[in-house]
Amino acid sequence: MVTIREIAKLSGYSTTMISRVINNYPYVDEEKRREILKLLKELDYRPNSIARSLSIGKTYNIGVIVPYLNIAYFEQLVSGITEAAFHHHYKVTLLPTNYNPETELNYLEEFSTKLYDGLIITSKVNSLEKILEYQQYGPLIFCEYVPEEKIASVYIDREKAFMDVMAYFSEHNVKKIGITAGRNERYSDSTKLLLQLAEKNFETFEPADVVRNCLTYEDGYRAAQFFYEKNQVEGILANGDEISAGIYDFYRDKKLPLIVGQDNLLVSKLLNLSTIDYHMTKCGREAFLQFIENRNEKLMIESTFIKR
Repeated sequence: MVTIREIAKLSGYSTTMISRVINNYPYVDEEKRREILKLLKELDYRPNSIARSLSIGKTYNIGVIVPYLNIAYFEQLVSGITEAAFHHHYKVTLLPTNYNPETELNYLEEFSTKLYDGLIITSKVNSLEKILEYQQYGPLIFCEYVPEEKIASVYIDREKAFMDVMAYFSEHNVKKIGITAGRNERYSDSTKLLLQLAEKNFETFEPADVVRNCLTYEDGYRAAQFFYEKNQVEGILANGDEISAGIYDFYRDKKLPLIVGQDNLLVSKLLNLSTIDYHMTKCGREAFLQFIENRNEKLMIESTFIKR
């Protein structure tokens, strides 16, 4: 492949001038720019992207650590991030972890080599202290509340959202509730918060009223079968609308408990099920804006409880 030095020799211009044209620097004589661009095209020149990134100090690539790519909550987050990144001419590299701590650390090591200009962490498995060791290599933006100063985080008010659901159950005289959760409360602050609120607001609530590791429609169906056969409940808060659809399907020809989902997917509207809209697309957009505008703010996105 032809090099900048060879192009300079053929054109009579300096390597500095050739580099300025390739990198679209301003204040280059237009006639010289046209001549050099014409020569680049004739020689089918392709710039070395790694060398170019080193020269300008940017990769125009942002990494997004995400546990799953097929869960609605994270799909919406990623959608918002990519929308904002596209507007700012940034490439998005998705870094799925499946909540494997070693995989997550490998991505952080990649970040330390300047492979990405920044990292958006939608959900983590390693400790915050461990992850913050990599802050020296560039901006880290979290899609959850981080109390430390000078750490950017965009988060949702889960406590208000959960309390809205508790009030909704009480309005309908629901005394005993069941809960489905994606992650164990030992590892998930949101699951831990939800169980604490359930214990506080419902005297009959106990650990047996929780079905964990629910991520899909099939998991929802399995959870509903458990509640129906082993632990009768009057209301169920599912951790996603796909899960609530599975619950609904199991109870289709039985007495239906009051079901509330999360994520505000089309299926909840079609099945006329209440849900929580966390506005995750907006959350993703705001996370990228924190990065591109070099902000370290704590930004809360308010949720909307949709009653049906």
